[in-house]
Amino acid sequence: MVEKVFKVIDKTGIHARPATILVQVASKYNSDVSLEYHGKSVNLKSIMGVMSLGIPEGAEIKIEGSGSDEEQVIEAISEAMVEEGLAKEYRKVK
Repeated sequence: MVEKVFKVIDKTGIHARPATILVQVASKYNSDVSLEYHGKSVNLKSIMGVMSLGIPEGAEIKIEGSGSDEEQVIEAISEAMVEEGLAKEYRKVK
């Protein structure tokens, strides 16, 4: 299992467009990927799950990958978040 913690820097938080981008990136990999905010965890491959969290600017979120390509999926999501100006990496947990 690989985990990274991020701080959301986009002024509008993680709304429909960025959520769609993250879901598309996560869906390219075989590993299970979850997004956690305020103690609630959702499947990062589910647009409805991600949108249900209502993640605002300044939020601290955790992305967790588990499976055969966990390192690659977490790295790809990290790159997407930085490239899109959504979040900055706080730390790698495991």
